[in-house]
Amino acid sequence: MAHYSIGEAAQLTGLSVSTLRYYDREGMFPGISRSNGGNRVFSDKEIDTLKIIECLKVSGMSIKEIKEFLQWCQEGDASLKKRQDMFYKRLAEMEKQMETLQDTINKLKFKCWYYDTAVSAGTEAAVRNLPNEKIPKEFQKYKL
Repeated sequence: MAHYSIGEAAQLTGLSVSTLRYYDREGMFPGISRSNGGNRVFSDKEIDTLKIIECLKVSGMSIKEIKEFLQWCQEGDASLKKRQDMFYKRLAEMEKQMETLQDTINKLKFKCWYYDTAVSAGTEAAVRNLPNEKIPKEFQKYKL
């Protein structure tokens, strides 16, 4: 099993040393080892924990919720169902966000087309009142 200093762990994960210290103070690495000098020694287990923490943060979970998840992990099989439910909930929420983002992207693409057409014509009047059939099919539902 590999062992990493806090600086090496920061470099491996792209997180700052202060973030790693914060996570440790918050109890997110219950079994972390210490060197003879008292420095944290990260193993592959902590690196994997950091990866899941960051994934859950990006998915919108708070530090408090992530800590609860990590506590469930410590409980072992008794919390499998809670963890499974949590991941399905996160997935559903992320998929909903993706739909919202895709809709926004499509509206922005429509506006890019709109202004490309207006600039090319030299006037916004060329596109302002276009009937739907004159708008490319992929943009018709995004006409604002």
